[in-house]
Amino acid sequence: MTDWTTLKVLDWTTRRFADAGIVAARLEAQVLLAHVLSCTRVQLYTGFDRPLVANELAGYRELIRRRLAGEPVAYLVGEQEFWSLPFWVDAAVLVPRRDTETVIEEVLERVGDRAAAWTVADVCTGSGCIAVTLARELAAARVIATDVSAPAVALARRNAERNGVGERVDVREGDLLAPLAGGRVDVLVSNPPYVATAVMSTLAQEVQREPRLALDGGADGLDVLRRLAAGAVDLVAPGGHVVLEHGFDQAAAVRALLDATGAFEPASSRADLGGHARVTAARRKA
Repeated sequence: MTDWTTLKVLDWTTRRFADAGIVAARLEAQVLLAHVLSCTRVQLYTGFDRPLVANELAGYRELIRRRLAGEPVAYLVGEQEFWSLPFWVDAAVLVPRRDTETVIEEVLERVGDRAAAWTVADVCTGSGCIAVTLARELAAARVIATDVSAPAVALARRNAERNGVGERVDVREGDLLAPLAGGRVDVLVSNPPYVATAVMSTLAQEVQREPRLALDGGADGLDVLRRLAAGAVDLVAPGGHVVLEHGFDQAAAVRALLDATGAFEPASSRADLGGHARVTAARRKA
């Protein structure tokens, strides 16, 4: 088995992943092998002729098997990068995605002064990637993160500590806005469930491995977004902002939900990296 060098293993796995329809076949092969060998992806190539020993090959083969069975790479290695920050992830939370960084961009543009003592609420926090990132970018902000899932709450707390903002990110368990009752915030942000129920079965295999609770938004995908738009009226302080992620084809509907409250200035939408309107936001009237 000593002829299975790093490079040969990567080449074989890349072909196997590509044949299985995995788009980023080479990258995923690298990420998994770097995890098994406890090294960086760069180190894979500086030691490309290094033979793998039996236990390394066995560990790598198991990860390959699980990936081909549909498990997301992030779950297999236990973490995912978001906004250049590391986050632990597991099957209790969604895998953070680059498109969600659009939420961060929108919030930072809207608040302007990053040194002000903003109060931010991140609802449906999952891994805590939005809450933690905003706490890092807004140095004086107090961030309250909520999730109905106890395992997600525990993971979000760990991620806040990991990224040095544990003292400023208050993670609370509860349904949507319930843990925020009686308070006011300057920014309400959320990446809620927004996939229509009928579409769930058509999602990519690895996406279907992620928690349904965090994906299924009801018959038209807007059930939770409706509740957030309605609840934002009393929660967001005058002059504050609501920033909501949604599906690529839901921008007009979410703008209509916010506009219909009469409490916000006309809503606008922001495109993600793929050019799809991904985030809709509005300012609370003074």
